[in-house]
Amino acid sequence: MTQDRRHFLIGSATAAAVAAGAASMAQARSAAGASGGGVFVNSLGTLFGFDAPPPPPGSKPLIVESRPEMVTDSAVRDTLAAGISAVNITLGHVAGDIDPFEHSVADIGRWNRILQQRSGQLLHVLKADDIVRAKREGKLGVIYGCQNSTMLGDKVERVDLFADLGLRVFQLTYNAPTAVGDGSIAPENRPLSAFGRSVVEKLAERRLLCDLSHSGQKTCLDAIRHSPRPVAITHSGCRALVDVPRNKTDEELRLVAERGGYVGIYFMPFLTHSGPARAEHVAQHIEHAIKICGEDHVGIGTDGPMSPVPNMKEYLETQRQYIAQRRSQGIAAPGEKEDAPFFVIDLQGPSQYRDLARLLRSRGHSQARVDKILGQNFLRVAREVWG
Repeated sequence: MTQDRRHFLIGSATAAAVAAGAASMAQARSAAGASGGGVFVNSLGTLFGFDAPPPPPGSKPLIVESRPEMVTDSAVRDTLAAGISAVNITLGHVAGDIDPFEHSVADIGRWNRILQQRSGQLLHVLKADDIVRAKREGKLGVIYGCQNSTMLGDKVERVDLFADLGLRVFQLTYNAPTAVGDGSIAPENRPLSAFGRSVVEKLAERRLLCDLSHSGQKTCLDAIRHSPRPVAITHSGCRALVDVPRNKTDEELRLVAERGGYVGIYFMPFLTHSGPARAEHVAQHIEHAIKICGEDHVGIGTDGPMSPVPNMKEYLETQRQYIAQRRSQGIAAPGEKEDAPFFVIDLQGPSQYRDLARLLRSRGHSQARVDKILGQNFLRVAREVWG
């Protein structure tokens, strides 16, 4: 059984205390409403709280990670306080020795229950206008996304099923190879397979956003060229700045933009060659992506939470064990470092989008450009793909 990073983030902090003196939910809604006129979108994030209770004894991590109690008041409160209007969450099978199809269908059911139980706070995003509606109503839009195509097996018609179940972002591969194509660490760097081409066509037909994060270079380029609709790289960085497989080449970035798509920069250690990633590294990758793609195609996909990490020492020790596990199972990506947390150390908590906005403004970027980066660019692509 492998453990994906969503469960790791919970497991690393369930024993840590939640920061004292947190604002009430009403205060969080007020802060979100006062965050400015722009729509903030996290094109890949999480809603699991660091204060979530541990799974029941004997439970399989990948089965229980979407228990309703794992989406905590603190996680929702902090995301609302950040001013986020919508977040693309990961559900379904990513890796591990469970049935990908059964787990993915069940996980959608679990998330449906979470949204029903928190209907006053969360809104299922099916169309682009739902993001705007969530902001207007002081709610958080939840976009159902996946980070692997393993749930399809060899059946392209399953795309129809997942579209009907409310999935809106579909990532073709995780790090390893699949029947669709190669992930970022697959040494062969194969192009998109014939099955992969049929999947890309079906995604476009059903108006799902094709996500090429984690993909190998040739698979990525082939998918962009083959898709009749704009595609996204929801969470990545720029390989021209840091040459690791999880970052995207200028060729990939440029082609995504030329086809009208979207690139989200993550808050991950892959943004720097050594040590923890910092806000300045995020800004540098955003600026390089703008240079290659233009300002209309770049956004933010943090790949993390809006809550601050409550206990750094405990977090890093758990991360060290987690990386060792991933390496033993062949799914770790070069650039995963024991001394560098899976977030940006000076962009934590509900202020992270506003802090980044201030940094970008101080580096000479206009407010109009910053608004595009923080959410408007994703909203544009969502309108083109989802309607």
